[in-house]
Amino acid sequence: MITLGQTALGLGLAVAALLLWLMLALGRAKRARMRAEALVADRSAQAEARLAEIAKAQSEMQGRMGTMAELFGARQAELNQAIGQRLDGMTQRLGSTLNDQTRATHENLTKLQERLAVIDTAQANIQSLARDVVGLQAILSDKQTRGAFGQSRMETIIKDGLPMGAFSFQPTLSNGTRPDCTVSMPNDAPDLVIDAKFPLEAWNAMRDAATQDQAAQHQSAQQRFRRDMDVHIRDVSDKYLIPGETQDTAFLFVPSESIFAEIHEKFETIVQKAHRARVVIVSPSLLMLSIQVIQAILKDARMREQAHLIQGEVARLMEDLSRLDDRTRKLQAHFSMAQKDVDLILTSSEKLTKRGARIEALEFAQLSEAAERSATTETPRKVEPESEASTDAAPAFEPRSGALKLRVVDDEE
Repeated sequence: MITLGQTALGLGLAVAALLLWLMLALGRAKRARMRAEALVADRSAQAEARLAEIAKAQSEMQGRMGTMAELFGARQAELNQAIGQRLDGMTQRLGSTLNDQTRATHENLTKLQERLAVIDTAQANIQSLARDVVGLQAILSDKQTRGAFGQSRMETIIKDGLPMGAFSFQPTLSNGTRPDCTVSMPNDAPDLVIDAKFPLEAWNAMRDAATQDQAAQHQSAQQRFRRDMDVHIRDVSDKYLIPGETQDTAFLFVPSESIFAEIHEKFETIVQKAHRARVVIVSPSLLMLSIQVIQAILKDARMREQAHLIQGEVARLMEDLSRLDDRTRKLQAHFSMAQKDVDLILTSSEKLTKRGARIEALEFAQLSEAAERSATTETPRKVEPESEASTDAAPAFEPRSGALKLRVVDDEE
């Protein structure tokens, strides 16, 4: 059981503890307030110091801003001057550039006008060429005229490549046929037959069907072209290949490179049949090449016939060459002798030059020695007239110069 005294003691102790706690709390609050006041004082002092530094920095900044303003003003003036100079230079360059461009534009316009004049001329030529092509188309539409066109082209190639007498146009063979051309071969060999006819109607029909995209007509035109070519190749082989009179091979001339290429590309069977029939299909370029080969063969045959004349000319040429060699050697001997004489003359002239130089040098040396000797040995005497002194002094040097010349000759010898 708790007594009343114990209860009062406990209450007293509690009140004492409460008072003690209050005193401690008041002391702590006081100390905290003092620390806060000290901290506020420190912070106010730091703030004043910072304000002073900020004021100082602001003054320095104002000075620097003033300096920078002055620098910026000077730089801006310089920049304005530089910009003005550059603008003036750019204005001058732009003016000169515009003048150059104007001049170039004028020249280009002049050239363009010239080109337009050339184009107008070319257009006129193209129009005339178109009229010629239309006329050529009209010519090729006629079978007889077309044959004459192929014949004329073949004749032109042969006339340009072979000499007169080496070919014959439309001769009559032993069987009564008349080929378009025969070329004479060397060494009494049979003639070469060239036929210039070509079935162009079927070819044109085939080309028209191909351009119009008509398959049935194109196929029928191809069959017609094969049939016409077979018939023509058979006719050439039967009529123009005569043993002993013509060559074993005949030429079938096609007057177009494109037709020739398309035949070899799409109608290989026709080419093979022509080879078996000993008929060669040739284009203008192949005919020209064959004519050049024949020309070389004919030239070789003529050279073989004239071999003895060539040998005689070579022998005479060698005789002329030997005479030229002898005369050249004689001329070389004359030049050698003349060179030796010139060398001797140069040697003599060099000796004479050296001798004259030595004589001149020794005479001047002797005269100077004589003058010194006369000055040292002369005694006081009465002055004589100038004429007598010259007559007395003159003989003194003559024997010396004569002796000097003799001595020079002795030294030189």
